[in-house]
Amino acid sequence: MLFRFRFTGVFLLTVLTLGALLLSLGVGARALAPDEVLHYLFHPESSDPLSQVVWQSRVPRTVLVLLAGAGFGVAGGLMQAVTRNPLADPGILGVNAGASLAVVVGLAFLGLTDLRNYMWFALVGAFATSVVVFVVGNAGKNHGHAVRMTLSGVALGAVLSGLSSAILLTNSDVLRRMRGWAAGTTASQSLDDALLALPWIIGGLVIALLSTRALDVLALGEASAVAMGARPNRIRLVALVAITLLAGGATAATGPIGFIGLLAPHLARMLIGPHQGWITVYSLFLGTIVVALSDVLGRVLTEGEVPVGVVTAFIGAPVLIWMARRFRLNEL
Repeated sequence: MLFRFRFTGVFLLTVLTLGALLLSLGVGARALAPDEVLHYLFHPESSDPLSQVVWQSRVPRTVLVLLAGAGFGVAGGLMQAVTRNPLADPGILGVNAGASLAVVVGLAFLGLTDLRNYMWFALVGAFATSVVVFVVGNAGKNHGHAVRMTLSGVALGAVLSGLSSAILLTNSDVLRRMRGWAAGTTASQSLDDALLALPWIIGGLVIALLSTRALDVLALGEASAVAMGARPNRIRLVALVAITLLAGGATAATGPIGFIGLLAPHLARMLIGPHQGWITVYSLFLGTIVVALSDVLGRVLTEGEVPVGVVTAFIGAPVLIWMARRFRLNEL
């Protein structure tokens, strides 16, 4: 019965996700009805100007919505499982900060201009940060303790964010180029650029799904996991690789969009309970839905456009506070 409920939930979330993505394709300066969107999607060779708008602007944007929602949502669920901290997200271990600093350094000192280079720098920065946090968190007594790893990530993230700010404040050209990206945006990219993050996100999702059983064992506690033959440090390291690919790829593509990694896993856990495999699948869909709706809201709020990262911050904080009070989310 429980499996049937969870499987039905996946079907419903798939429908809702497709609806949210269709809405993303239809909303803009010129609103399009669902049948119009589908017509232009299946006729990319059309000479109609609206077809060009759909394929050159809205399709890339919707692809980024999908990648960001899946990347940040699943990465957040993995972080909460690894740290056993219900408030963990891609920022808590400093991954976003590491990816952002690497891109800032590349722009300021190496003259990066191509998103392809952004991607590599962001992944290297995210991975390097993950390795440092893993090494520091496993040093000394009680090595691998979740609290130590969490505090290591928070401290390192603060240092890296400070370095990024220092570079930006002393380089106005880089600050101008980074302004939109740093706020988290899905606009102003071609379809080819948007698809650059796809292999990394898919790789991270595959590793995440393959790690779910091990993470369920780790959730029983360090001693219990060891008694069952698991190797907690190896489990955490594999999870950190997945987090790097997911959060690093998503950050490179859209900038650091906050809160998705907090909300999606919490909603998933409320719906289907503490099973990491289902949490991963549900987080993928829920993260995409939240990013898509936030992006659409950012387009219609003003005559200009509010970056999706700003919208998620304004919506996310009150919702998370309400969730914490209403459902007493004080433990995994």
